[in-house]
Amino acid sequence: AVCSTDHVTWTIFWLAVAFDAVGVCVLMLGVFVNVSFYDLLIYAGAIIIFLSLIWWVFWYSGNIEVPPAELEDDVGLLKKNRGGLGGVVRRLSSHVTAGIRNSLRRSGPPPGRTQRPSASQQEGQVAVAMAPIDPQGAQQHDAESPPT
Repeated sequence: AVCSTDHVTWTIFWLAVAFDAVGVCVLMLGVFVNVSFYDLLIYAGAIIIFLSLIWWVFWYSGNIEVPPAELEDDVGLLKKNRGGLGGVVRRLSSHVTAGIRNSLRRSGPPPGRTQRPSASQQEGQVAVAMAPIDPQGAQQHDAESPPT
């Protein structure tokens, strides 16, 4: 399994280098070659270089080595001994988080959102259709109408 991980990280590394090299070549072609579509080459080169950042992030993430002792909290391998300051802070944090979560559930929607009216509230409402007024059409209609 270790060999395949090394193979993947080397593949990602060379993809990142290739994207950088191709992006720089395309960018330099757009800058120094006298063609009518130089702007396309400049933008394409910059975009290819930007996309190489994705490969660099993957490569960097794949090369992070974390000792198993530091991983035990993240993957649920907590030790049974929850004493000391760490245990107190963890219990306090979970208590505060649970309190906030419960208060949000009880209070309903956030202040900026409105709830849809229920069917009983909608019964007394009347729908009114409105049409836009054309000011020029209204003036012509007034000019055509006989004086009173």
